[in-house]
Amino acid sequence: MKSINISWRNYLLPNIHSEGWRFIGIFAAVTALLAIIAEPLGWIGLVLTVWCYYFFRDPERVTPVVDDVVVSPADGTVQMIAKVKAPEELKMGDQEFTRVSIFMSVFNVHVNRAPAEGKITQSVYVPGKFFNATLDKASKDNERQLLAMKTKSGKDICFVQIAGLVARRIVCDAVPGQEYKAGERFGMIRFGSRLDVYLPAGVEPQVVLGQTMVAGESILANLGSNAKEMQGVIR
Repeated sequence: MKSINISWRNYLLPNIHSEGWRFIGIFAAVTALLAIIAEPLGWIGLVLTVWCYYFFRDPERVTPVVDDVVVSPADGTVQMIAKVKAPEELKMGDQEFTRVSIFMSVFNVHVNRAPAEGKITQSVYVPGKFFNATLDKASKDNERQLLAMKTKSGKDICFVQIAGLVARRIVCDAVPGQEYKAGERFGMIRFGSRLDVYLPAGVEPQVVLGQTMVAGESILANLGSNAKEMQGVIR
């Protein structure tokens, strides 16, 4: 299992996702301008620049070494659990899935991680609106990036990046044919949004509403026959 060196630097000067440096620079430049106009405005800008820096933090994570594990693709809170069909854009028929929705606030880490080990079979971008990501209709109406994966054990799962009320940019590096280990980075969303994971029929989520999730570490479900044994192994 991969180990992580924990020190004060990980908290005060965390690693930053490459998407963030441009925005941090813009915030810093605006802060300098505000400081010239009026000192109090400069302090406000400084606070916002620090927030922007931490928004784009990209910490290391340790993924459980468990066969057929499904981990959370995002930091945040389990906001909805529902029995649904797969997104129609993926053309996966009428089979039933369990959708687990994880809401990310503007204070969460926004780097997204692959929920399982497997190969990407579909990638579909859908332009849309920017309703509050906590609303159920966001899964059909908002801008979103849909990904289907054939897991190592041969099961089909889906996961969807959904832009929210503030988010205006979905970053997704995953393409069809690309293989991932559970917990590997595949993208991020700016600024505040939601991740949906679609579990196949017969696979029950091992999380509850309101539970706090850690991307790449918190266990959502287990696709294997030992799923019941995993009950209680929830981060």
